[in-house]
Amino acid sequence: MLNKKLYITIGVLIVVVGVFAFMNRELVKDKGYSLENAEVIIREGEMERVLGYEEIKALGESDFSAVLDTSTTDPEEHTYTGVPLKRVIEEAGISLDGKGKVVVRAIDGYTVALRVDEVLDEDNVYLAYGMDGRPLKSKSQGGSGPYQIIVRKDQFSQRWCKFVVEIEVI
Repeated sequence: MLNKKLYITIGVLIVVVGVFAFMNRELVKDKGYSLENAEVIIREGEMERVLGYEEIKALGESDFSAVLDTSTTDPEEHTYTGVPLKRVIEEAGISLDGKGKVVVRAIDGYTVALRVDEVLDEDNVYLAYGMDGRPLKSKSQGGSGPYQIIVRKDQFSQRWCKFVVEIEVI
């Protein structure tokens, strides 16, 4: 009797996972396209804007240093190239006034929530596309790009987000 219930439960879970995979296939396809083409989707409610690499770079790139500290490596200082995240959001036509969070999503499902005051803080949150004078490599090339969120004031790099494809203002 216990085995029968277990098999039924496993069967139901397989069906549920299949249904969700079917429902999300277009979303994953769109995000995969954005990743391959170095595009970022910026959203606020129903409004959506897609920015490409040249548009983002034209916002006034700058080089900045940040310490990458992972659980598998010692802290290392790198020079990144990118633009402040607040400029990217402004370019998308979204105001941060009265908003509470900026949610950043990666192609692999990793999500980081940032407070708006962190994003507005000068010289803190960047959308980076280069490291140490070279473009960030894609995930398939063993890199962390084409875009990565760098939170300079995050001491242990825990809220950095690799493979960025979507930014949502809430």
